[in-house]
Amino acid sequence: MSTHVPASARGAQNAARHAATQPWLEALERLGYVVRGVVYGVMGYLALGLALSRSGAATDPAGSVAMLGASPFGRPLLVAVVIGLGAYSVWGFVRAIFDPWRRGSDPTGIAQRLGYAWSGFAYASLTLFALNLLAGGGTTTADTTQSAVRSILTLPAGRLLAIATGVVTIGVGIGQFAEADSAQLQKGVKQWEMSPVAKRLVLWLGRLGMFSRGVTFTLVGWFVLQAGLHRDPSGAHGYRGAFIFLLSQPYGHLFLAVVALGFVALGLHSLALARWARLLGSS
Repeated sequence: MSTHVPASARGAQNAARHAATQPWLEALERLGYVVRGVVYGVMGYLALGLALSRSGAATDPAGSVAMLGASPFGRPLLVAVVIGLGAYSVWGFVRAIFDPWRRGSDPTGIAQRLGYAWSGFAYASLTLFALNLLAGGGTTTADTTQSAVRSILTLPAGRLLAIATGVVTIGVGIGQFAEADSAQLQKGVKQWEMSPVAKRLVLWLGRLGMFSRGVTFTLVGWFVLQAGLHRDPSGAHGYRGAFIFLLSQPYGHLFLAVVALGFVALGLHSLALARWARLLGSS
């Protein structure tokens, strides 16, 4: 039996697609890739310093944004962060709804597109954090993952929800390893505009970056799962906790250095996507 889409729904969808392909929005989305690259690069650089026993720190994207805001050019940088990451948040929803990267509608494709929607929400939250800094709000050193799990555990079914969140986050981490597959990484770039050397470089930067994200997401998911199982939110940690955990293991400096270099690679990969990402208008 065929399905009939009302003309009003088709019109709304076409209008939304037209709005998402506006050149000014796509230019801002490319700025978002630049800002995202800087945020991840700062995270990786600081973690690498920690691994090499130099001055460094274990931080997360919000911590990177706070550091940019505290720099001598903090206010202009925060304006760029708000605009760029706000547009990048929109790009997450565009990828989820219009599927310009051809992920498809099979279970794997749906899971990836849901991940893009989650990215949209995550970067919207980071944008609001930067906007608060721009408005003169203070920063917080609290672990947001731990705070979120503490709130979840107060709910009637909080323990089960925390366990489910941990399992899903582990699944996302495993998905990052799968995302390092060359076919998946290359679907999102305009390969026809790239030289063979640029293709290989961008591919391997992406692979290293996805590997590091896979490690950290899997660890964060494990922390949240254990916090749910034991009803103890103090065991839940985000990026910072994952970095410190790696550092505390045998050969931890080496492990953290590898993961930190992966985040630097992820930042460089994002900068490359600012030039070569295949946005909706070029799909």
